[in-house]
Amino acid sequence: MKARAYWRGFYRLADPRLTLASLSSMLIGAAAAARAGAIDKAWLAATVAGIVALEVAKNASGEVTDFDSGADAGVSADDRSPFSGGRRVIVEGLLTRTETRTIAAMTYAIGIGIGLSIAVCCEPRVWWIGIAGTTLAWLYAGFPCRLAYRGFGELAVAVAYGPLICSGTYVVQRHALPPEIVLLSLPVGLLIAGFLWINEFPDYQADRAARKFNLVARLGRPRAAWAFALILTAAFAIQFLLPAYALPRGVWLGLAGIPFGWAAARRAIRSSDATGLIVQAQRWTLECFVVLALGTAAGLMLTE
Repeated sequence: MKARAYWRGFYRLADPRLTLASLSSMLIGAAAAARAGAIDKAWLAATVAGIVALEVAKNASGEVTDFDSGADAGVSADDRSPFSGGRRVIVEGLLTRTETRTIAAMTYAIGIGIGLSIAVCCEPRVWWIGIAGTTLAWLYAGFPCRLAYRGFGELAVAVAYGPLICSGTYVVQRHALPPEIVLLSLPVGLLIAGFLWINEFPDYQADRAARKFNLVARLGRPRAAWAFALILTAAFAIQFLLPAYALPRGVWLGLAGIPFGWAAARRAIRSSDATGLIVQAQRWTLECFVVLALGTAAGLMLTE
């Protein structure tokens, strides 16, 4: 019985829905690399494995912090959502605090080990990208910064899931980093930060009680809803302008995510305090960045 609970808890920390963000950014980086030459599948697989391991580690270490602060336990039943409120593996007794810390340590070790292997055997410049990504993963909820508690978590997510993951994937394959690849990564980074942003709405009361002052907790939900709309608008504005910076017009296929973003923003503005209605906005925002990533990757691969 305990083993079953353990693996249920582990699965929650590695929930495929949570890895869609990193996979979307990697997809764009890999597609851009494939446009420029052949893909080394072994190193691409290593890149995916390393980043997914670090994502599980971030989730696990964040779970410990949110348990200790009371943020997860403070989320009422009416405010729980499939996309927010933490993974609740400690609160619900699936894992102990020690087990969760151990999973974090092990997956950090795996991710760092894979990153070091890539840096030593394939591309040394990945070392600096890996250091930046791992540092942000830890500091997002870990001491001494606890960025998610100080209003910097959203920026950290935009940087990590945009330029760092996308550019790192590209660099491993092409051993170079043209500036247009960094620009290419900005829309998906902003949309994934928007996904975090909308996921903070149901947790608003619990986060404020636990002194987790992310930007939604600081702004209040009505103002945060308008800021959410601005984030999505900025992402698609950048996407539209990408062909002006040596990228093919095919990246406009990523604009297919606009209807999902529009629907999510409108729902957030109209129903910022209603978790039951915000859940659909969360789902639309996830679909928004996934569709953008798929469209961008297809445009890179299919157009000259």
